Amino acid sequence: MLFMVKNFGHPRFLPYLCGRIRTRDFKDRYKGHYLLLDYYMETTRQNKIARLIQKELSDIFQRQTQATKGVLVSVSVCRISPDMSVCRGYLSIFPSERAQEICDNINASVRQIRYELGQRTRHQLRIIPELKFFIDDSLDYAENIDRLLNEPLHSAPEGATIPALADHQSNEAPLGA
Repeated sequence: MLFMVKNFGHPRFLPYLCGRIRTRDFKDRYKGHYLLLDYYMETTRQNKIARLIQKELSDIFQRQTQATKGVLVSVSVCRISPDMSVCRGYLSIFPSERAQEICDNINASVRQIRYELGQRTRHQLRIIPELKFFIDDSLDYAENIDRLLNEPLHSAPEGATIPALADHQSNEAPLGA
C-alpha cells in the first residue's frame, strides 16, 4: 500500500517528514513535490525481533524433524506486524511433495510451538506474537525458471510456420510505408 504526500516543501526537509519510512519514488510533478511512501516498511526493532524469532523457530523445527528421516523444515523468512502481535513465518520444506501436509501439521500445533518460543525468548520479548506459517515456494519457482531457461527450444513440425515470421514473409507492404 502506498501513500502519497503532496507539497511537502523543499526536498531537504524529506528526512524530517519521512522519519523511518523509506522513500519509494520521488518525482516533481505539476509544480508540486510528490512523494510515494511505502506503508509496510519494517522498522529496525521489527527486523531484530523477526530475526530472533526466525533463529529460534529454525532451531525448534530442526530439533522436531530430527526424529523423522528425510524431512527438512527451515524458516526462510519471518515478517512481524508493526504492533508486534502477529508473526508470519515462511517455511521451506523438503521434500516439496509433502510440503502442504507438513505445513498443516505445523499450523495445527502452533500453540505448542508458541509456548516453546516463549520459553526460549522470555528474556528478550514481553509478548510472544501469534504465529502463522505459510509455505515458501520461491526456491521451487526459481528452479522452474532455471529449468525453462535451460531446456532447448522445440523445433516446429515440417510445414508449420511461426505466425510472427509468416507476417514478415508475405509480399504485402508493411503498414505505414
